[in-house]
Amino acid sequence: MTTTSIGDKIVVGLDIGSTKVCAVAGRVMRNNKDLETLEVLGVGETQLNDGVAKGSVVNVNNTVSAIRRAVSEASNQSNLNIHLVNVNFSGSHVLSVKSSGSITRSSSGDEIQIEDIDHLLSDMYRTSIPADKEIIHVLPMDFVVDGETNVNQPVGRNGVKLGADFQLITAQANAARNVRKCIIRNNLQQETMMLSSLASGLAVLTEEEKDAGVALVDIGGGTTELAIYYRGVLRHVAVFPWAGNSLTSDIQAGCKIMPDQAEQLKKRFGNADPGEYNINEVVAVPGLGNRKPKDVLLKNVAVIMEDRLREIAALVQAEVIRAGYEGKLLAGIVLTGGTALVPGLEHIFSRVTGTEAKVGYPENLEPNGRADLVADPAYATAVGLVWAGYKTIDDRISFISDPTRISYNEEVVTQPPIRTYPSPSQPIQSGQDKTQVEPPKKGWLSWLKDALQPVRGSETDPY
Repeated sequence: MTTTSIGDKIVVGLDIGSTKVCAVAGRVMRNNKDLETLEVLGVGETQLNDGVAKGSVVNVNNTVSAIRRAVSEASNQSNLNIHLVNVNFSGSHVLSVKSSGSITRSSSGDEIQIEDIDHLLSDMYRTSIPADKEIIHVLPMDFVVDGETNVNQPVGRNGVKLGADFQLITAQANAARNVRKCIIRNNLQQETMMLSSLASGLAVLTEEEKDAGVALVDIGGGTTELAIYYRGVLRHVAVFPWAGNSLTSDIQAGCKIMPDQAEQLKKRFGNADPGEYNINEVVAVPGLGNRKPKDVLLKNVAVIMEDRLREIAALVQAEVIRAGYEGKLLAGIVLTGGTALVPGLEHIFSRVTGTEAKVGYPENLEPNGRADLVADPAYATAVGLVWAGYKTIDDRISFISDPTRISYNEEVVTQPPIRTYPSPSQPIQSGQDKTQVEPPKKGWLSWLKDALQPVRGSETDPY
């Protein structure tokens, strides 16, 4: 099958997760069946043990180093100088707030244009929220035109008053700032910052599933994210602070072993169906120092994992009911993220929620060795961030992040700047302004006042 590149645009997705940082570089191709596929050009991945907790960056230095290694590896594989990235954000502090807004158009005789929707969206980004919060996404659900409700696409209609019901996705301002700080310190620029579950949806969900109604459940290392789509539109988002790391902690406590041993047990022998193991199946875990190895029953490991995953499934079902979509999701539940491959997980979610569940994999990848690597639920967010450079969450709007927001710029001041002036015998170079390089003539009292006067910081500084 022959493919052709669509332009020269190459996009890099940077997934900053609780257990790893992954960078994926790719570009969209069009095959001879006129279908768009993603060609993966480079993949970089590095483990992150102490940098992100519950989806939020808590150690900037460690996260910066992990990003540098992942981006460098992706850059070497793809032979690219990477400067621009799409990055994700997450955290249990993320909230979905329902709100509504409207504008009155001045040109009532003309049809509604995309610029009118942009105006309405920009106004919604100015919505008053607590000072420690930041609006990351403003996503419309249903529009209202001159009192007519449930309008899916207002562009082209005549109307004076344009309104909509919106979903405002907010995050802690400090958490979002830390993500930007990690990007800046790696000499990178952020093109788009996107909630992880929305990026994963771009990689694993089809338009048919979104239209029929589907719940995407992204179970990562630190958080489980829920995104509900209905009639082709994102309707609800929620984040839970329990995920793969919770399984590890439960195994560690239940089997009384070290955290790294619990993680290895989970990865090598983890199963959410205790019936898969006999009562006498054990694995020997090395003891500390000169102590004897410890035998761990694999059935006990499966029981522990089953209990935690049933709890997560129950939380998801409760949130679906609270959002008002119980019985409406004809496409069921799609599971993705690093924990989605635990054997028996689909059965648990189907049984607890009463809805069919399946594992979602990144699709429409151009076949090659690197595509085989990222064709895994653990890479759904990174692959989705690459797709975000070519398609949007909602094709009715032209942006999903505040276009007027000024990117965070970090200024590190180690000591007051030292001003040097040319000596009387030193000539002034060509092009220099003499009035700028000569020191101002002040008396000793003025110099003393300047030295004692504290340097005032800007009220917009992050610290």
